[in-house]
Amino acid sequence: MTIRTILVDDESLAIQGLALRLEAHEDVDIIETCSNGREAIRAIKTHKPDLVFLDIQMPGFDGFSVVQGLMEVEPPLVIFCTAYSDHAIRAFEAQAVDYLMKPVEEGRLADALDRVRLRLSEKRQVQEAEKLREVLAEVAPQAMSDFNAADDEGPASNRFEKLINIKDRGQIFRVDVDSIERIDAAGDYMCIYTADNSLILRETMKDLEKRLDPRNFQRVHRSTIVNLSQVKQVKPHTNGECFLVLESGAQVKVSRSYRDVVARFVH
Repeated sequence: MTIRTILVDDESLAIQGLALRLEAHEDVDIIETCSNGREAIRAIKTHKPDLVFLDIQMPGFDGFSVVQGLMEVEPPLVIFCTAYSDHAIRAFEAQAVDYLMKPVEEGRLADALDRVRLRLSEKRQVQEAEKLREVLAEVAPQAMSDFNAADDEGPASNRFEKLINIKDRGQIFRVDVDSIERIDAAGDYMCIYTADNSLILRETMKDLEKRLDPRNFQRVHRSTIVNLSQVKQVKPHTNGECFLVLESGAQVKVSRSYRDVVARFVH
């Protein structure tokens, strides 16, 4: 798998330095370099690269303007490279793969490229499955029906989050979704609990639920979501309610409206 890559930076020495470090990664193919945002938008639309290393502070169109300028096309994966740390939050909000500080460290670069490879592999698997569906629909409709049936019984789509970026107390935390124990809502804020931390995320419960795999995360109360894999005991309570005892020892009340969620533990 070749990673077709464009480098964007208004400093030629920065491009040369990054290109030199990328030589150690044989699957990275630098197909174009750009010195400003306008050039970058044209090059990305023309070449349709897999990956763009994008500086943020450039004359004219900055890095975020480049991302906005690609809204009408399928955007490439983006790794921001900058000398300034104060843009990190906006970078992750723009769905960047990573945020590298100049001068780029080889270890951090290698880690970022590993994430790129994983995302590209997942994307190409989805594309190959879609091509197979198109071929089956045309030449073997019955096989297509069997394919869809098997797919419905198989693993869930990759559309659910594996990591969630949370800005809290002036820092960005990358939280492994599987480590989340429970989530409590307070208006438009979510309190995310893991075994060793609690973080505040500004998002509605409705939107957050869409990002989580329902096979693992279920609402058990109007304002509480629980990771079902963290449940070790169910304790019945009065009026048809009960408590879930989690691995950490925390107890979560399940209201009667959501008691069907508990059924999977007692049958």
